[in-house]
Amino acid sequence: MTSIRNRRLVALSLALTVALAACKGGEAPPQGGPGQVTVVTLKAEPVSLTRELVGRATGYQVAEVRPQVSGIVAKRLFTEGALVTQGQPLYQLDDAAYRAQANSARAQLARAEASATAARLAAQRSAELVKVKAISMQDDENAQAAWKQAEADVGAARAALDAANVTLGYARITAPIAGRIGKSSVTQGALVSAGQAEPLATIHQLDPIYIDVTQSSAELLQLRRELDAGRLQGNGEQPVDILLEDGTPFAHKGTLEFSEVSVDPGTGSYGLRVRVDNPGQVLMPGMFVRAVVGSGVRQHGLLVPMQGIARDARGNTSAMVVDGEGKVALRQVAVSRTVGDKWLVEDGLAAGDKVIVEGLQKIGPGMPVQATEKGAEAATPAAPAAKQ
Repeated sequence: MTSIRNRRLVALSLALTVALAACKGGEAPPQGGPGQVTVVTLKAEPVSLTRELVGRATGYQVAEVRPQVSGIVAKRLFTEGALVTQGQPLYQLDDAAYRAQANSARAQLARAEASATAARLAAQRSAELVKVKAISMQDDENAQAAWKQAEADVGAARAALDAANVTLGYARITAPIAGRIGKSSVTQGALVSAGQAEPLATIHQLDPIYIDVTQSSAELLQLRRELDAGRLQGNGEQPVDILLEDGTPFAHKGTLEFSEVSVDPGTGSYGLRVRVDNPGQVLMPGMFVRAVVGSGVRQHGLLVPMQGIARDARGNTSAMVVDGEGKVALRQVAVSRTVGDKWLVEDGLAAGDKVIVEGLQKIGPGMPVQATEKGAEAATPAAPAAKQ
């Protein structure tokens, strides 16, 4: 009886063990066959290389309005923040004293002209009398000299009148350039003086406008090395794309005007200036922007999607590719920069390589796979799969 009972207990224990295993849902053994991956076949193509540089907008022309004569501000003749034209009156100073000086100079000119007329008539009479020897030669010479002196006095008086009129004109302060004027630093009744340090107002010409950016001198050296080695070709006068503070592209493209001839010793960078049309005056002086400046064209560049490049803890980059036998191979690669959503390959890959971009979690080096070209509608084997 005891042996029969023991056999029943063993059988019951085995049944419970099988039932518990079924309840836990043990994993099924792996199925045979190649893994499914998506690949991108690399192609050599011309790649335009750009560099995104940080900069700020500055006025195309900037003029600080200052008085050239001293006086009391009688009236402000513009609206703050408005557009002004070149020569438009901005301030009117009290010009009573300058007007009196101009009138005095005009009277002096009239007196000098009258004296010159009398001297001219006397000289003409003297010239006739000396012919008949009614007067001496010395008297005639004195008369002629007095005429010339009177003419010189007329010239001096006319110059004094011109100077007085210029000073009088300075009492009305006009805009030296066209553009948008800022706020006024003085009000009606304020005393201003010639040569004062503080400007009365500032005018900015905003269309077009400049974008001043800086670039590292190390990048310039690298660019020149690539150009000299033939790996990069100049792209001529490529337009410059402008990105606003929020990242949106500006409607108008810029043109590179010039670059500095020296490097800032404090920052190790040099300046570039970009000229941009700004008809809507969206760009304002001091605004932070980014300029995408073209540096050249790589005629036989290789671009790999970002998801196809892996980076380890040491910063080394690698890619998984499908070799000629339909198996996964690990490649150590070197990439330099991003172009859109892709990496620019410098070394480790060649045109025609099939880089795996999807299904990387299920594969490893040496595994057979069935590859589908990214964007293809139906699966197309990259190579015959290895038999199991």
